[in-house]
Amino acid sequence: MKSILIVLIMPFFILAQPKKDTIRVFYLGGQSNMEGFGFVKNLPDSLNKKNKNVFIYHGNSVEDNNETGGLGKWDFLEPGHGTGFSSDGKVNKLSDRFGVELSMAKKLQELYPNQKLAFIKYARNGSSIDSVGTTGFGAWEPDFRGGKGINQYDFFLKTVNNAMAVNDINGDGVEDILIPTGIIWMQGESDSDKTEQIANQYYANLKRLMELMKAAFRNADLPIVIGKISDSGDDTDGKVWRFGELVQYGQEKFALVEPNVAIVRTTNSYKYSDRYHYDNNGFIDLGKQFANSIFLLNAKKKH
Repeated sequence: MKSILIVLIMPFFILAQPKKDTIRVFYLGGQSNMEGFGFVKNLPDSLNKKNKNVFIYHGNSVEDNNETGGLGKWDFLEPGHGTGFSSDGKVNKLSDRFGVELSMAKKLQELYPNQKLAFIKYARNGSSIDSVGTTGFGAWEPDFRGGKGINQYDFFLKTVNNAMAVNDINGDGVEDILIPTGIIWMQGESDSDKTEQIANQYYANLKRLMELMKAAFRNADLPIVIGKISDSGDDTDGKVWRFGELVQYGQEKFALVEPNVAIVRTTNSYKYSDRYHYDNNGFIDLGKQFANSIFLLNAKKKH
């Protein structure tokens, strides 16, 4: 009799379980070529629209010791999440610029069909990892002690922790389970224009920062894709980044030595809108390359 009751009750028990949505989350971080300097007005129609199947939490980007850093709120992905974007945690103010997020989302939707996707973004133009000689742009050094002792790493943590704490990111009444799926990092230029010593430290600085970022997502095996810095050559001596090759060496070493890491090298073929930043086509291609690389790393982990 008990067995019959269990059989009869089980379907109702299963139906009574609250529905939950699983959403893959990718972190986008770095400096200006991650922040995004593409022009929205020049986007192709296929990208110049709101994507209601991809969500984004974009942390407010500011200089070190500014306590508004990292404020944000979940929203649908659309153009305007490039440089000039801002958020007070209640309202997101879109800009006239975009970064890698638009084309990356489109490609990821092809690679992960019928799956919900989201980005957590915090990037700061001009920021270095090393805090020595960081000027007013900011540094990611985890042990930063300047001023109030608050820097880009702290804003990263605020962005991620606040984003991951939201149980229903799209407000549809269904609980969302956020699954960290990868870290995408485009940075290094501002560690290559100061001293040889800082440039030589890039591998060690990057390794430590990425380990801490993985810890923030509570996944020591989280795949990482980095973009290799490049040089427009738009300077009197033909080099914008004085010690660029040393940082590039550190990036290549990181991709070679560390597990679950890939490097995107197509940046060396991109054209520029100014001496520091890629043009629209560069940002669009970089987003596709990041999507392909992080997808392959995750696929590799399964085997």
